[in-house]
Amino acid sequence: MATAKRNLVIVESPAKAKTIGKYLGSDYRVTASMGHLRDLPKSVMGVDLEHGFEPDYQPVKGREETIGELRKAAKSSKCVYLATDPDREGEAISWHLKELLGLDDKNTFRVTFNEITKKVVTESIANPRAIDQDLVDAQQARRILDRIVGYKLSPLLWKKIKRGLSAGRVQSVATRIVVDREAEIRDFVPEEYWLLNLLLSKKVGSAAFEARFYGENGKKKELKSKEQVDEITVAVKSLPVTVAEIKRADKKKSPAPPFITSTLQQDASRKFGMTPRRTMSIAQQLYEGVDINGEGTTGLITYMRTDSLRLSDEALESARRFITERYGREYHPGTARRFKTKSGAQDAHEAIRPTNVFITPEDIKASVTSDQYKLYKLIWGRFVACQMSAAVYDSVSVDIAAGKYTFKASNSVVKFAGYTAVYEEGRDDDGEETQRSMPKLSEGEELNVNDIKSEQKFTQPPYRFTEATLIKEMEETGVGRPSTYAPTVSTILDREYVVKDGKYIKPTPLGEVVTGLMKERFPDIVDLKFTANMEEKLDDVEKGQKYWKDLLGEFYSPFMDSLSNAEKALEGERIKVPAEVTEEKCPVCGKNLVVKSGRFGRFLACPGYPECSFTEPLVIEMPGKCPKCGGRILKRTSRNGYVFYACEKGAACGFMTWDVPVKDNCPECGKTMFKASGRGFKRPFCTNEECRNFTPQDKRGYKKKTDGDGKTAGDAKKKTASSAGKRTSAAKKTAAKTARKKADKQ
Repeated sequence: MATAKRNLVIVESPAKAKTIGKYLGSDYRVTASMGHLRDLPKSVMGVDLEHGFEPDYQPVKGREETIGELRKAAKSSKCVYLATDPDREGEAISWHLKELLGLDDKNTFRVTFNEITKKVVTESIANPRAIDQDLVDAQQARRILDRIVGYKLSPLLWKKIKRGLSAGRVQSVATRIVVDREAEIRDFVPEEYWLLNLLLSKKVGSAAFEARFYGENGKKKELKSKEQVDEITVAVKSLPVTVAEIKRADKKKSPAPPFITSTLQQDASRKFGMTPRRTMSIAQQLYEGVDINGEGTTGLITYMRTDSLRLSDEALESARRFITERYGREYHPGTARRFKTKSGAQDAHEAIRPTNVFITPEDIKASVTSDQYKLYKLIWGRFVACQMSAAVYDSVSVDIAAGKYTFKASNSVVKFAGYTAVYEEGRDDDGEETQRSMPKLSEGEELNVNDIKSEQKFTQPPYRFTEATLIKEMEETGVGRPSTYAPTVSTILDREYVVKDGKYIKPTPLGEVVTGLMKERFPDIVDLKFTANMEEKLDDVEKGQKYWKDLLGEFYSPFMDSLSNAEKALEGERIKVPAEVTEEKCPVCGKNLVVKSGRFGRFLACPGYPECSFTEPLVIEMPGKCPKCGGRILKRTSRNGYVFYACEKGAACGFMTWDVPVKDNCPECGKTMFKASGRGFKRPFCTNEECRNFTPQDKRGYKKKTDGDGKTAGDAKKKTASSAGKRTSAAKKTAAKTARKKADKQ
């Protein structure tokens, strides 16, 4: 008797296949395509630009075995369900699979899962649909647009600047954003201003508190000079200081909305230092499913590429039940919170949330990796918090009068934790000043002036972007879409158009030169509004409101005109990239070393080549000063791969440590403080043995792990540290020879 045919479900990854297979049972065979199996060829344009932009799709090289297995499985199956990711890219992969495998319309269906749970998977299989050609065409249009820009512009950059460069419709704009911010920082002119604080206390002894100068005659006034400060200081010393007005109010703070792709990447970067690429990789694992003790493979979050703040009624009801059961009725506002998605968003999926809010982070902690736990806790906490009551603060604001001058003091105390019992949003800046408690005051009460403190300040230029704030800027200006943020940032870092300086991103001279050429010759390509408008047109294709080849035609003709004009204008010209000069001195000839790039990344080299061929690995300057000689502290890597910190003077000074220098100085001796290496918060400590604030090694927060012989892990590091210190000079010579051999010719 013939065996009944099973249904075939094709997904993108094995993890997803495992989770879905558990829910569907023996009537279904679930297998993975491992991503794209058909695409434009790599070596040529692959698009007929003269005849309707017809793409020449080819099977991906090296994937022949997978293609053969899928063809065989599809032929022996009753129905084929294409279950790739629920976005443009996933729709295109399903379409390519259908075309490549020659699947019949009659028994081929498209299914999508916003979350991989048994309920959603079984409902989706029971209600399949046809492939959405509009979604496919939007992806085709984006792919071909990027192919045209990359394949037409990159050769021009090779000829005029440097071989190996690339341009991209979104990456070039992202680079411009960073370059423009750097120009703002360079052009910034700081302005002087002053802070003036009174240290006050009640007549009857009580704790002191501070009040800051606000203005005079009831109007706000900025202090711009020391003369102004001195005038007020002299006047206050001879005037009675009294409490003029007290305002007390309950202030409410509402929770942030649930995560979308960009905000998840931002918060993961702020709180855990995760790169956007790493964040999306971990989120993909949580979406596809992880093995949970007692539950098997379980999808823990909804789809993570989304710009929608929408939440399902079922999710809102689950959140209400969880909050009232776990925290009490007062922690739920009574009605569900709904958040408005910004205009221009695709709104194809829900916001990112846990698939089951009753699966708490602690429930899965023993079953997942550290990063999976942290990211799930972040997503879970943000979702729960967004449906909780507002936090309430008892806020007190006090106006203090000294003649015509007004000083202000304020304090805020949590009255009701509300959503902050679960989650608080991270910040991009350094945080607010710590608020000190105030004694109970009454209007008309006279106060003692214990001290008058003034501080000169200067306005600061805008911050450089971090990966998180660059993504925020891209989202706010409409550059890219949720699926492109992380790859775009990774691309401009990989191309070395920008580099990371600590957590901040700054442009390289190469990035500035390329951006300058693009702004001059291809202003539309790097124009933020033009790029955002192109994203909207791609959205119109997705909605079926615009034909994809018409969009390509509207772009192609003006673009080729600009390319032709640029080639004529730059005929015979080659643009030189200025050297990136550092403060490091060449130990051979004394010249300032410059940053070079080779096949193995960036390195330091002497600009006197070929007369002087000194090179060494690129080092990173750390905050603080060497505690032995006051020189700069540099981050270095030992031969065994351990990171350590050493004085720039090397063996001449001899200082090195495994502890991480921090920007704070010891309040007692003024020397740089350090903290133990490793992830998470570590309390800074003073290493100066002559300081009364000195922290002995056994109290610095190290984790003591012993091996079989009873030796601590620190013993191994000390041994390595000793040998690393002895061979500092030799390492420089070895690094010079190695880097020179590996690097491209200068």
